[in-house]
Amino acid sequence: MTKVVTETMVRVEDVHKSYGEGAAAVHALRGVSFEIPRGELVALKGRSGSGKTTLLNIVGGLDQPDRGRVTVDGSDLSDLGEEGLLALRRDRIGFVFQSFGLIPILTAAENVGVPMRLRRADPREREQRVELLLSLVGLGEHAAQRPGEMSGGQQQRVAIARALANEPALLIADEPTGQLDAETGHAVMELLRAVVHSENVTALVATHDATLLDLADRVLELRDGEIVEADAGA
Repeated sequence: MTKVVTETMVRVEDVHKSYGEGAAAVHALRGVSFEIPRGELVALKGRSGSGKTTLLNIVGGLDQPDRGRVTVDGSDLSDLGEEGLLALRRDRIGFVFQSFGLIPILTAAENVGVPMRLRRADPREREQRVELLLSLVGLGEHAAQRPGEMSGGQQQRVAIARALANEPALLIADEPTGQLDAETGHAVMELLRAVVHSENVTALVATHDATLLDLADRVLELRDGEIVEADAGA
């Protein structure tokens, strides 16, 4: 399938998702629709259970909606099939999670290089990209350290660098500051904002921390599975 390049990176149209059946069904998403232009940092806020993670998983091709349509970087996810979704997640989407997800026995540099190893990138290209990304997130001097030797903020910076390894078009972050103190969390959010511009990516970041919302270009709120407002950021 030929990818169509548009000015819209993410388009979500009337997406529904439920778990369970009948009276016991949980309606995680109820007709969600929105668009994210290329190059924007969008914050997704909402209480626990509001559907944020479900929505991120659907946009990232990790889950499928019961109804509705999702287009990412010009591709309709429903048309891709399992192999196409795998390629999308590997080559065009970077994921950052609350739990960091680093491999404990690998150094920071080795963790960042894992996605490029999976797509069999040239070793010299991989080394140069890893060095660039660690420098970008302020950890150029920590390349040889393992996760257990780093602070939570440093580990999350490594995770962000790893998410950028394959030069994704879209960065999806699920509560990336959830395990960090307020000052470190603010620094990580500022870093995400900086890499959106320096790496020319689009970002969708779920957060429950209201103090971070002013760093986003736009804010979407999920309440009981529905988008209830959209605010401009700072």
